[in-house]
Amino acid sequence: MEYRKITAIISASCLPAVEEALQHEATIEVAITRIKGYGDYKNFYDPEWISTQARVEVFAALADVPRIAEAIMGASYAGLDNDGIVAVLPVETLYRVRDHRPNQDIRQTPLSDPGNPSQG
Repeated sequence: MEYRKITAIISASCLPAVEEALQHEATIEVAITRIKGYGDYKNFYDPEWISTQARVEVFAALADVPRIAEAIMGASYAGLDNDGIVAVLPVETLYRVRDHRPNQDIRQTPLSDPGNPSQG
């Protein structure tokens, strides 16, 4: 199975919505870090142009990547300069620490949506 790493740099204010959206996707691992930086948006009130952002890193199966990227972009979109970016990178080998074996079919099942009767 092929895997990808999705890295998103988004506005920290969108983080709760992105976290919730990712709970409904087939991710393998999600890591979230609060960071400082700048891109299209620059905080000119800070001498270094820095603003508070969040980095969201997701490992996923190749087939799940488009849906996960769309979930991140949909949850973080505000139409502003600081909406951020999403990058998808190839993963050469993926190990689950508890197994010590590479590239197994390791996927998590997304949380079911209690408001959707078609999901268990």
